[in-house]
Amino acid sequence: MAKLVFGMNQSLDGYVDHTGFAPGPTLFRHFIAEAQAQAGSVYGRRMYEIMRYWDDDHPEWNAEERAFAAAWRNQPKWVVSRSLKSVGPNAGLVEGDLERAIRVLKAERDGEIEVAGPTLAQSLTELGLIDEYRIYLHPVVLGHGKPYFAGPRPPLRLMTNDRIGEDVIRLTYVPA
Repeated sequence: MAKLVFGMNQSLDGYVDHTGFAPGPTLFRHFIAEAQAQAGSVYGRRMYEIMRYWDDDHPEWNAEERAFAAAWRNQPKWVVSRSLKSVGPNAGLVEGDLERAIRVLKAERDGEIEVAGPTLAQSLTELGLIDEYRIYLHPVVLGHGKPYFAGPRPPLRLMTNDRIGEDVIRLTYVPA
């Protein structure tokens, strides 16, 4: 059975705005390894549209950016959307009963499936489907943006914390 994991970069004040800060080289290499090992990713529409950036090659990319793009393209993706009619390569639309679709997905797969996007994560949290939360805490204060938890924070228990690179702490929580 697959494990559903919601992990994102977060500012000290709780925001996940990808335009406010970015992972450094060490953390980016960590994300490449994670993408290579994941059984797939479940996206909300907005996050999927942001990540579609990795579908097309860009001549200015370095080797690590090309490696991340290859890992992202290779993994299966499931996109939860009421407005999209089609999705890109190696992706499928999740329509209808979200809880049933995700339960079937978890039952049919092994490994970790990434949950991408705080709004989708909130819906899956409310359904009790997220198995682990990974907060990559950056030493940045934004003062605005989209919060990591899009609704009330569920009761959590800290499992691990570790430093990645010079200034990022990964906090790993499970539902309490």
